[in-house]
Amino acid sequence: MRRATALVILVAVSSGLWAQEGAPARPAAPLEPMAALLDAFESYDVVALSDPHGNQQVHAFHLSLIRDPRLARAVDDIVFETGNALYQEVVDRYVNGADVPIDELRLVWQNTTQRRVGEPPVERPLVAAFFRNVREVNLSRSPGQRLRILLGDPPINWAEIETQSDVQPWLYLRDTHPAELIQREVLDKGRRAFVIYGGMHLQRQNLFSNYELVDDRRVHTLVQQLEGAGTPVFTVWVNASTDLEALQADISTWPAPSLAHVRGTLLGAADFETFYPFDVPRARLVEGALVPIAREEWRTLPMEEQFDAVLHLGSPAR
Repeated sequence: MRRATALVILVAVSSGLWAQEGAPARPAAPLEPMAALLDAFESYDVVALSDPHGNQQVHAFHLSLIRDPRLARAVDDIVFETGNALYQEVVDRYVNGADVPIDELRLVWQNTTQRRVGEPPVERPLVAAFFRNVREVNLSRSPGQRLRILLGDPPINWAEIETQSDVQPWLYLRDTHPAELIQREVLDKGRRAFVIYGGMHLQRQNLFSNYELVDDRRVHTLVQQLEGAGTPVFTVWVNASTDLEALQADISTWPAPSLAHVRGTLLGAADFETFYPFDVPRARLVEGALVPIAREEWRTLPMEEQFDAVLHLGSPAR
């Protein structure tokens, strides 16, 4: 499924990669990730980190964050995609130290909207380890310094699901539900949230709709909905697919991990598809139906219009 990106990168580099307003793009500069994220929380109530699901390097980075006591001083809640909100009370008990049987706990990540009718539930050991580590960290801290995990997947009840078509209405809520959750449980209560979500939920313009504005919340991303309601979000793309050194050679000398702001930089001027090199169809909504868009009509969009920063974990994270 991966698309060849060499031509895209070559064209971008050979063109000089000009930033907005005609100024030449400068090289991106590496920052220590935790310090950069904490700095973002000085200006934002919501900071979002993309999650290439099932990635060991990214999982290790997540654990380093939650174990750092500085995070709990800046953040109240972690909004986590891989967890069914139907089981919020179960997770609240578990991460605060209650004994929760594993057969009850695993429903949190097994019974999501990503389950398919007639297929066995998928075990997600990295997700289980994430919850377990939040619990362990919380038990080492006073109640006022504990992290709450807010489950972002819509509260689908699989006891009521008979066919795959019964799942479809819940899939439409995969961005609207977490947006409403963050508004209700975080912003309305004067709290701050660290969001860990699949990167395509964090786009400012939707690649799948060819970056066309659509008056339908079902195709608005989580970040589009929050920012459309007046809440700015600091967004970080976790690089798991692209050789960043092809865009900026000195990235080979950066510490791993490093975080870099992309506005006005070589990374920010590159097409977003350089960072998401997958052959996925695009479509527009016409009278309620999705109509495929021909490849020759596909638009480009600078990375800096999609995300605020990029997290570099070394060679493309696997």
